Amino acid sequence: MNTRIDTLSAAGPEFGRRIPRPVGAADHDPAGPARLVGRDAHLALLRTFVRDASSAGAARVIRGAAGSGKSELLEAGVALGTAAGMSVLRCAGVRGGTPSDLSGLLRMLWPLLGDARLPSDSGHLEALEALLVDGAPGRRDRDRLPFTVLKVLESVSAVRPLLIAVDDWDALDSPSADVLTFVARRAAGHPLGLLMTTRAHPTSPSPPAGLPVLSLGPMTPAESAALLAARRPGHDPQAVRDLLARAAGNPLALLELPARTDDSVPHLPASSDRLAAALAPGAARLPSATRDLLLVAALHPAADIPLLLSATSRMRGGGALGLSVVEPAERQGLVVFDGMRLEFGHPAVAGAVAHGIGRRHCRRAHAALAAELTRDSVRRLWHLSQSVAGHDPRLAARLEDVHRSALRQNEPAMALRLLRRAAALYSAPDDQGRCLLRAAQLAQGAGWARTSRSLARHALDRPLGPLGSLYAETLTRLDSGGPTADPAGWPRPVGATETDSALELAHLVAPLLTDDRERADALLAYLDALPSDVARDPRLLHAMASAAPVRRAATVLARLASRGSDIVAIRDLERLGEAALRAGAPLEALDLHRQAERLCLFHDVPDRLPAAVLWQGLAHLVTGDWGQAETAFRRSREEAERRALSDEGVAAEILERLTRALRTGTLPEPVDAGALASGRGPVSALDEIVAVGTGWAQVESGDVAAGHATLTRLLADPARCTPALFALVVFAEAAAAVNAAGTARARLLSLERDLGPERAPLVAVELAVAQAILADDGQAAELYERAFRMDLAHRPFLEASLRLAHGRWLRRQHEFTDSRVTLRQAAATFAMMGAEARVTRITEELRASGQRTDASTAGGGRPAPAAGLLSAQELRIARLAARGLSNRQIGEELGLSPRTIGAYLYRIFPRLGVTVRAQLSGVLRSADERAEA
Repeated sequence: MNTRIDTLSAAGPEFGRRIPRPVGAADHDPAGPARLVGRDAHLALLRTFVRDASSAGAARVIRGAAGSGKSELLEAGVALGTAAGMSVLRCAGVRGGTPSDLSGLLRMLWPLLGDARLPSDSGHLEALEALLVDGAPGRRDRDRLPFTVLKVLESVSAVRPLLIAVDDWDALDSPSADVLTFVARRAAGHPLGLLMTTRAHPTSPSPPAGLPVLSLGPMTPAESAALLAARRPGHDPQAVRDLLARAAGNPLALLELPARTDDSVPHLPASSDRLAAALAPGAARLPSATRDLLLVAALHPAADIPLLLSATSRMRGGGALGLSVVEPAERQGLVVFDGMRLEFGHPAVAGAVAHGIGRRHCRRAHAALAAELTRDSVRRLWHLSQSVAGHDPRLAARLEDVHRSALRQNEPAMALRLLRRAAALYSAPDDQGRCLLRAAQLAQGAGWARTSRSLARHALDRPLGPLGSLYAETLTRLDSGGPTADPAGWPRPVGATETDSALELAHLVAPLLTDDRERADALLAYLDALPSDVARDPRLLHAMASAAPVRRAATVLARLASRGSDIVAIRDLERLGEAALRAGAPLEALDLHRQAERLCLFHDVPDRLPAAVLWQGLAHLVTGDWGQAETAFRRSREEAERRALSDEGVAAEILERLTRALRTGTLPEPVDAGALASGRGPVSALDEIVAVGTGWAQVESGDVAAGHATLTRLLADPARCTPALFALVVFAEAAAAVNAAGTARARLLSLERDLGPERAPLVAVELAVAQAILADDGQAAELYERAFRMDLAHRPFLEASLRLAHGRWLRRQHEFTDSRVTLRQAAATFAMMGAEARVTRITEELRASGQRTDASTAGGGRPAPAAGLLSAQELRIARLAARGLSNRQIGEELGLSPRTIGAYLYRIFPRLGVTVRAQLSGVLRSADERAEA
């Protein structure tokens, strides 16, 4: 018989006979509800079903694709029914072959036949045994069979509630399926439940009409990652991402797909016996031409149908193939054909249809594809490399050369595969070592740590240059925490390969030297001595900014400004963006990471998208645009959750909460050590950012003393906590509030001396604003004027903070009108940037200055007259400029330098909405007329 059977549940009554399991039948692996991942809603529905079935009868169909977990959910339902005191009868269809009529029904009912303990007053049990066991029923008996089965099951359920579990209902023989459907529709009114599974497949029967269906869709990436961690732990992040992409939410694929490896030649999509039997059960019975077409499509899924048909024809020795060759695969639901492209019904189907193909046949398919593709293209050379056996140095050299094209197309995985294959095709150990080392460098840059270490160990078995050996040794020691070589002893590179190894080594080691000033200085000296043609290399700039962001900011930013616009690799843009942010240029960093995001979308590299958006959030955070920062962190978290990128998701969530606390003036929730460890992957300085953000949030929340103490501690050694340099203004605000201005001024002067001329422009502005905030009354006017002369055009948060402090100082000087104007300007900027707590504080300041305010006034909700947007000094300068006076003439009249007048006008123009002096008179005249009206 072509059905699988099981005995009655041990928790139920023992019905007479015990049927041994047929030889070769798969054992059940009952999955209790606790073992199911991502099916909480489905389990809740099953609990409701069991409750209803055990009291008044119910039926339900579980429908899903192959491997979606239907059988696991059925077992969970059986476990719930057994726990509720129900007896269980069960059977299951087996795919393939032609089952005999009523074989499924007989196996399900076999435990009941001949059991003397069951009620038999009506003779239905004896009639059923005669129909199913003694001989094939005639037409009249077959018509009575559904009613007889229903009567027997009703009698059994009257003794004890009964659950009938049917796995693969669509694979049962047709008469058995019809009888079970008949019973399911009439279960109501009796303590009888029918739980059946059926496959969602074009060739499978539709589920019985009128029965409630519980549909199983794909698991979410987060649920898939949880299942993988629970059942297949130990994979590195890249292997997890690869498995999640290939499994596409299918639980069976997640558990069965082998981790990708490029060691097997020729390349064939991975699968397993169980997965192939589930996803492509009829593939072996397809016509040979269709099987060959599916093999070619599995090896080159991006091809259109003309190329696939041509390659298949070439593989088979010639002869035209028409579209009819596609139809058998379509009828089985293996592929979807839109007239031009073939797409497999599920990513894992590609491996399932090719499972078990011999190597010789697979090489022919690769060779046929190579013959059809463009000469010297990346894909052609890849397929060509898979069609040969043994060594082929000429082909290896072509692969090594074309890997750069793959990198320019933002395909690091393909570049890595090309280099590994090139190493295998080379016969000379020197060539093998060079390719393996370059592959290790690519893997490390892409975040594939385990692969990079493995490749580095293989490379060390071949001859390498001094720097290549040093890089490979350093790479293999990273996880063990062993010491890295002192840059003072690194040899000078000779040749392009060694220079490349030097850059990779510096990029690898630089983040480890932030706490070691002597070795960091040695690394900087080493980088300065490298050839000038690599001075703007993204790896060099990232290494320089990582090792000494404070002391080399100007150099990094100057080289960033002079770089070309031909950066097309996502990873290079990310490195430059990180270097810019570390060096204190958040706007440049924001632009670079936005470029990286666009390339991620253009080249369909979704795994890099959360990191690109995350670093945009960090750039917004540094500029003080908390509203935009929180939005970016939320978007990064959502993108990471969508793709099960746990590290990026954790970092984004931590930063999102921190930014919300800053914006609303509340204390952030404490971050546990595990979350910090996970978030350090995408953001290495996460600990320092959280520490600085916590101190800042303490100030914003009103706990100024605690915030001042936190920031003072962090600024004691800014080389160890660079993010603290972007909190100098809030440090000054806190110091002024706790009457520690003198000590804070001394700390700022010391910082100014230590940072020297290489300090970042943003830090220079921070220092000027902070010193103005801390100034005593004797120096305040001069320091505020100096701070306003700084470049504040693209630093609205610093300008608003300066205006807030200046407005307070003006109020203390009893210049209430100017104070109110300045405070309103600050409030408008803070409101625009989402700094809600600061807007509230400014409202209080405005009340103290004698103005009755509401939220709209403080936040700039209503348009103010043009003159109301300017302080008294700014208004005097605007009126003089409107009369046609030059900067020098205005300066002579007011006792200010022409440069100061220019700085004032640079701020006045955008506030009044003008671009040239000639427009000033009209704007100011209109303002005067509105004021008189």
